Amino acid sequence: MTKTILTVDDSRTMRQMLMQALSSAGFNVIQAEDGVHGLEVLEGCDPDVIVTDVNMPRMDGLEFIEHVRADGERRAIPILVLTTESDAEKKARARRAGATGWIVKPFDPVKLVDAINRVAA
Repeated sequence: MTKTILTVDDSRTMRQMLMQALSSAGFNVIQAEDGVHGLEVLEGCDPDVIVTDVNMPRMDGLEFIEHVRADGERRAIPILVLTTESDAEKKARARRAGATGWIVKPFDPVKLVDAINRVAA
């Protein structure tokens, strides 16, 4: 069965790169432009994994993760953070918010697909 991945990133270029990498690997990809849009998109889908950026307008990735984790129906969805941030405090905050894993941009498509397959298993 094809896995559905929700990507949340404000960069159009990054969304295109994620779409290419993930659809080439056989995933169904749904995209959102920021955390607010991500929550709206979640109302109409049930992804197997969420991949989110941290730094975004309107609602950042950490707030987005907190909202997803507060939703009883979606709290168990694995969430990977994909960001340029490598700060230890941001990683710790992401873990506290409920992030499943952390990947630093620029990403290696093979490693990203492997990480998604691991957390979705």
